[in-house]
Amino acid sequence: MNSQRYIRQTTLRDFGPKAQQKLQNARVLVIGLGGLGIPVLQYLNAMGVGTLGLIEQDIIEITNLQRQVLYGESDIGKNKLEVALQKLKDQNSTTNFKTYDTFLTRNNALEIIRDFDLVVDASDNFPTRYLVNDACVILKKPFVYGALHSFEGQVSVFNYDKGPTYRCLFPIMPSAEEIPNCNDNGVLGVIPGIIGNLQALEAVKVITGVGTVLSGQLLIFDGLSASMQKINFKSRPESYKITELQETYDAVNCFIVNDIDVNAFQRLRTTANIQVIDVRSSDEYENYHLSDTKNVPLSALEEHTEEINLKEEIYLLCQSGKRSQMAYQLLKERFPTASIFNVKGGLNHYTAQYS
Repeated sequence: MNSQRYIRQTTLRDFGPKAQQKLQNARVLVIGLGGLGIPVLQYLNAMGVGTLGLIEQDIIEITNLQRQVLYGESDIGKNKLEVALQKLKDQNSTTNFKTYDTFLTRNNALEIIRDFDLVVDASDNFPTRYLVNDACVILKKPFVYGALHSFEGQVSVFNYDKGPTYRCLFPIMPSAEEIPNCNDNGVLGVIPGIIGNLQALEAVKVITGVGTVLSGQLLIFDGLSASMQKINFKSRPESYKITELQETYDAVNCFIVNDIDVNAFQRLRTTANIQVIDVRSSDEYENYHLSDTKNVPLSALEEHTEEINLKEEIYLLCQSGKRSQMAYQLLKERFPTASIFNVKGGLNHYTAQYS
């Protein structure tokens, strides 16, 4: 370890060389290389965490750039994992990186998380959060939680030193109808940077024992008023009784969706006259849409199914693939014999490849 590199930390009376050595010995897994994961990784990497795990399988899209500041315009369409790894290596060549070109699933969560001391959940969806919690409870690993919504963010540390778990605060995963749609709600670009840095700070405190860890407390940051509040919460004994992962953590669909990737979708568009239903709002559709598509907003789909030819194959499209999944479920429940496909990744993935 280069002592000069970290001298601004080791000269701190309440930190010192011993805490720095704990960072060097630590193994931290960061789940997600988006708005939260990027600041977490940049600071943990800069501060000298010895081993960092990176797990991600998404590509860089133009809509990422307002908040995922590690990436540039020349990176659009590239794999986040590859781009982030190279830039993090340039930042600190002494770090040991473990990369996982996948999304976290119930089939790989225990195997991956088992190899680390601490998990930082920088994901953006409820199924992953509950999966991370359950795996960490089973493996007795602490994890740092972060979440975003519009101008606000949340941070806490779960399963730390016999403290409360995520399910102590949020026992049951919300239903699909209760989950906010990120395309409708959005997030101010700077908020993920603030919350991600707070997550990195909590990770450092957990590793080194310096300061007071946000265990049993939920920190809520309001960007519009530049204010913070802490909510205390208690343990629920039943939340510690998890001994195996659930069969599914899918909150949006209770059955397998018939997905088609954007490359196959493009080949069909160029070789056949296919029926494409864009389920975004009418305002989104008017702002931008693919030619030869029909707009039937998800909010009005049930009342306007007559506009869809159920005798032909149906290709459902939205901005990110989330609303089209919900449209798929709705149509399949009403018309189980219809031939329906969901365009995976939606216009975000399509425009990244073909714009």
